[in-house]
Amino acid sequence: MTDHLPHTLRADAEDNRERILGAARALFAAEGLRVPMREVARRAGVGPATLYRRFPTKQELVTEAFRDQLRACRTIVDEGLAHPDPWAGFRLVVEKTCELHARHLGFTEAFMAAYPDAMDFAAARAYSLESVGELARRAQGDGGLRPDFVLDDLILMIMANRGIHALSTAARVAASRRFAALVIQAFKASPEHAPLPPVPRLAPA
Repeated sequence: MTDHLPHTLRADAEDNRERILGAARALFAAEGLRVPMREVARRAGVGPATLYRRFPTKQELVTEAFRDQLRACRTIVDEGLAHPDPWAGFRLVVEKTCELHARHLGFTEAFMAAYPDAMDFAAARAYSLESVGELARRAQGDGGLRPDFVLDDLILMIMANRGIHALSTAARVAASRRFAALVIQAFKASPEHAPLPPVPRLAPA
């Protein structure tokens, strides 16, 4: 019983941490970094004391939430690289990257503007670009990706995807999925007209 109790407490603490970070990411993505800490605690279903025990300052909470987003980006790239079919892996990176940015619209820019010295982004960016470049070369070698593709095309795609405006997060994600499908067709070496995801309702820009 005494051995089981510490394990249970650790599991509860980890569950609270994940709920707090999940709530923080959702709120920051929807409303920006101005969201009060108490609102994060309320959305996570924990008391303010629990929140402040894990994250004594708002900067620590925002930084950890953003660090999780960086990990998610790296996981997407690694998953694409590990795929046995390079074109399918490249397509996966396009789809999941677009959706990740659609769900966290403006979070990256807001974080970097508010806390420019909180993290070193250079290493994460270099790893992502190098890895996607390697995946693109494989996909071109297998004939799936058009031979004139360059990494700047992917950066252009990300910039365009961030410009999607919609009435809700769900609509923005739906629009991003359709946009990704269009981009994938444009990137493919041989023409393919696969069915596109449905058209969402978008807000005026």
